[in-house]
Amino acid sequence: MRLIQGNEAVALGAAAAGCDFYAGYPITPATEIMEQMARILPARGGVFIQMEDELSAVAAAIGAAWGGARAMTATSGPGFSLMQEHIGYAAMTQTPCVIVDSQRGGPSTGLPTLPAQGEVMQARFGSHGDRVAITLTASSVLSAYEVTARAFALSETYRQPVIVLLDAVLSHMRENVDLPEITPVPRETAASAQDRQPFGDNPFVPFGEGRRTVVTGLAHDESGLPKTAGGKAVERMLRSLEERLRHDAREITHFQAYRLEDASVALLAYGITARAAHEAVDALRQEGVAAGLLDLQTLWPFPDYLVQEIAERVDTILVPELNLGQYVIAVQAAVQGRCRVVPLGRADGDLFTPEEIAAAAREVQDAKGGIVHA
Repeated sequence: MRLIQGNEAVALGAAAAGCDFYAGYPITPATEIMEQMARILPARGGVFIQMEDELSAVAAAIGAAWGGARAMTATSGPGFSLMQEHIGYAAMTQTPCVIVDSQRGGPSTGLPTLPAQGEVMQARFGSHGDRVAITLTASSVLSAYEVTARAFALSETYRQPVIVLLDAVLSHMRENVDLPEITPVPRETAASAQDRQPFGDNPFVPFGEGRRTVVTGLAHDESGLPKTAGGKAVERMLRSLEERLRHDAREITHFQAYRLEDASVALLAYGITARAAHEAVDALRQEGVAAGLLDLQTLWPFPDYLVQEIAERVDTILVPELNLGQYVIAVQAAVQGRCRVVPLGRADGDLFTPEEIAAAAREVQDAKGGIVHA
């Protein structure tokens, strides 16, 4: 059992998953991840490098991945915005890497030291074009460790950049945790992949092994050769990747369900907000309100099957989040009128208290089917 900070847990989770390259630029509240990686990686034969900005940091991570490393970078809101073009490049080139974003209040420089959940939609749609997206989040120091390690496994399995969303409070809070052992996902060798095309649904093999590989951000087919006169090849690849995530949705989606079996009002929360929602459920249950919680660790791909199953059983889904209504948009689209979906948002840098979430749930319960403005 150790007393560990959230950002330290991220660094330890990355190391346990086999990360051996980190490039970054200091930014509150993610800086401690970089500081920890600067200590951990050189001691175990890895590479740490401080770059001049966030654009070069994620570019270095992409290049390192093609050089055979398991690579990560970390940032916060303004730096995450700067990374978007390269995130799209990593998606087009099917490059496995992990990007941690410790969210703070925005837009722009915003509230550097205060928490937010304002990059939920940016994590999914920030880069232009159609791309699949895998985005994870955590609600405790232990889950920050586990989710970061899992991000590396998913990035290797699906050959995609995987984003881990934290926030300023979770990054800086400390908890006593017992860190479990992590077994890194093995990377396929060139010998076993030499007869396969380098892109599409094929395993990732870095430069220097096996067949020649052309890596380009241009539209290309499974061979990697540019196909810019027509879009059929790239659409085929994009659809194939999207279908693979949809097919594996239940395996990819991680969550914790709390007292949802007989709930009439469900709280759907993620990240630091889920902790307050958990206590709110207990308080509501003591008052006789049948409340339950869905604490999501996988935000994208959106777990529509899971939300729809819950919507069939409850009267209302209340969505508290530290923004003015982002993830609730996806929830409303998935529910499609099966039950009421009520947003509860704030963007002032303060966390929700359990009492505030419980009060909103009581208002929903008392509305008895009317229109509720939480």
